[in-house]
Amino acid sequence: MLAGLGYATAYSLLGGLLLGVGFLVLDLLTPGRLAHHIWVERSANAALVLSSGFLGLGLVVFAAIWTNAEAGFGRALAWTAAFGLLGVLLQALAGVVLEVLTPGRMREVLVERELHPASGVVAAAQLAVSFVVVASIW
Repeated sequence: MLAGLGYATAYSLLGGLLLGVGFLVLDLLTPGRLAHHIWVERSANAALVLSSGFLGLGLVVFAAIWTNAEAGFGRALAWTAAFGLLGVLLQALAGVVLEVLTPGRMREVLVERELHPASGVVAAAQLAVSFVVVASIW
C-alpha cells in the first residue's frame, strides 16, 4: 500500500509539473501575463483556452500512466513525462498554426475580455491534439 501511495504521489507531482509547463508555454504565447488576464482582467477567452489545455494534458497524462503501468514504475514515469511534453508542444503548435491560417491574431483574442468565438476554436484544437496524442499512446 505504501508503494502505491508513493507511485500516486510521483505521478501527481509529474502531472502537476506538466500542467505548469503547459501554463508557462501558453503564457509565453499570450501578450502580457496569462494569470493577470484570467484573474484580474477576467478574460473568458484566456480561461477557456487554459482550461481546455489543462483537460487535454490531463487526458494525455492519464493515458500514459494507464497504458504504461505494467512496464515498471520508472519506465512508466518516463513515458508519462515524454508524452506529456509532447502534448504541451503539440498544443502550442496547434495554436500557432491556427494563428497563421486564420485572420486576425489569436494571441490578441485570448486577452479580450468578451468571449470571442475564436477562443472556442483554439480550445477545441487543444483538445483534439490531446486526443490524437492519447490515441497514439493506446
